[in-house]
Amino acid sequence: MSDGLATALLDLQHLTERLRRECPWDREQTARTIVPHTLEEAYEVADAAFGDSPDKLVDELGDLLFQVYFLALLLDEQGHGGLEDVARKIHAKLVTRHPHVFGAAAAETPDQVRQNWEHIKRTVELRAGIFHDVPTTLPALMQARKVQRRAAAVGFEYPDVAGALADLEDELRELEEELEGRADPPPERPPDERQAAEIGDVLFACVNVARRLNVDPELELRRATERFAARVDRAAELADGAGLRFADLTLSDQDRFYDLAKEAE
Repeated sequence: MSDGLATALLDLQHLTERLRRECPWDREQTARTIVPHTLEEAYEVADAAFGDSPDKLVDELGDLLFQVYFLALLLDEQGHGGLEDVARKIHAKLVTRHPHVFGAAAAETPDQVRQNWEHIKRTVELRAGIFHDVPTTLPALMQARKVQRRAAAVGFEYPDVAGALADLEDELRELEEELEGRADPPPERPPDERQAAEIGDVLFACVNVARRLNVDPELELRRATERFAARVDRAAELADGAGLRFADLTLSDQDRFYDLAKEAE
C-alpha cells in the first residue's frame, strides 16, 4: 500500500469519527437508519458503472465507502469490532475462498471458481443447507438468481440455455392457459391467486434464462424500464411537435410516434 492510500484511508476514518461526535444528524444514526442509505448508494454505484462514467463512479464509490466506514464505527462503539476487524475478516475470507490462487486447488474458469466457493462454504465454513444465508431483503430478481445459483452449485439446473428457455416457454404456455377465456380483472383489486402464481413462475423462469446468459436481470430490467420511459417521453415530444397531444391519440398513433422515437436512437 502506498503512503498516499494509507493516509487517505486513515483520514476518512478520522473524519467519520469526528462526524459521529460532532454532527447532530450523525450522532443519532443506527445501523437500521443507515442501511437504507447504504442500499441507495450501492444502486448509485451500479448506475455509474453502467453509465460508463469514470468520474461519476469515483464519486459514488466514495459515498459507498463512507457507508462502510460508518457502519464499522457503529460496530466498534458496541464492542463488536471496527474497521480493522472488518478488513482482516474479509482478507481471510478471500484467501480461504481462492485456493486456486493461494493454495493447490485448480480453477481455470469462472464457473469452476464459483463451484469452489460453494464447496468451501459448505465444507470449510460449515454453512448448512443448499440455500444458506440468502438474504430475504434482496430485491426479488436478485434473490431468484441467487437461489438458482445455489441450486446449480449442487447440479440441480438445466444443462444449457436451451433447457432454461424451453422451461420459460412452458411457463408462458401455462399462463396463457390460465388466462384463456377470462376477462381482464378490474383495476386495484386483489389478483387471482392462480394467475399471480403463474406470473411468478414466468418471472422465475425468465431470471433463469438471464442467469444462463450471464445477464443480471435486476440491472437489465432497470435499463429496459429507463429505455421505455425515455422513448415514451420522446414520443410525446414528437407528437407535441406535430401539434398533437400524446394522451389524446389512439393507441396505433401513439405506437407510431413510439416507433419514431426508437428509430431516433
